[in-house]
Amino acid sequence: MPRPVIGIIGNSYLINDQYPAHAAGQMNAQAVAEVSDALPLIIPTDPAVVTVPELMAVCDGFLFTGGRPNVHPEEYGEAATDAHGAFDRERDRIALDLIRACVAQGQPIFGICRGFQEVNVAMGGTLYPEIRDLPGRDNHRMPPDGTLEEKFELRHAVTFSEGGPFHQLMGAREVMTNTLHGQGIKQPGPRIVIDGHAPDGTPEAIYVADAPGFTLSVQWHPEWNAADDPVSRPLFAAFGAACRAWSAGALRKAG
Repeated sequence: MPRPVIGIIGNSYLINDQYPAHAAGQMNAQAVAEVSDALPLIIPTDPAVVTVPELMAVCDGFLFTGGRPNVHPEEYGEAATDAHGAFDRERDRIALDLIRACVAQGQPIFGICRGFQEVNVAMGGTLYPEIRDLPGRDNHRMPPDGTLEEKFELRHAVTFSEGGPFHQLMGAREVMTNTLHGQGIKQPGPRIVIDGHAPDGTPEAIYVADAPGFTLSVQWHPEWNAADDPVSRPLFAAFGAACRAWSAGALRKAG
């Protein structure tokens, strides 16, 4: 049986501040190929060139990656401020509709960092523009200096709900993760279940209640060292298994 196809949601960039491009980090493709055992396919998130039904017909599941641009606050009913940072409106238009359609149909999704935030917004939730400005919260942003190893080092614990899906998947209620984000969940969407928190109370792990498919999403970056990290590996392995099950079901229907 061929590997399932996992669409990796890309971001819009300017190469050398001039040449427009769609791209996603190599670590995402490596994690999908090596740990999820799936075929990674980078998706250009521009409604001028792709549609949600086309993407769902081609891919068995979707990885919603991190990215420097943030979800535009208009998507959750708030006005943009300087604290909200840069935006990628084309990605907003594809990603949010794609999440809602996949949740409804049961097609697997896995959200990482911005993708985690997209899942919450797509399901009716809101975001804080800057976690570190909140009383009692820590600075969750990526260190400005240092090597990649130093930027992605494990920096805080995440505690999962007793008996929840993350606890069951990890075999532990507490794990150590990296942290490289500025924004975070303010109000969870009506169906969003917060299943893990950082020590300062920041939501770190979620899923969609009563969804027929895989919807686990995390605020940290499990694509880093995914093949060897004891926290990252079960996430990508479970996502891959869900995508294989989806693919097998699609093949049975086609046959």
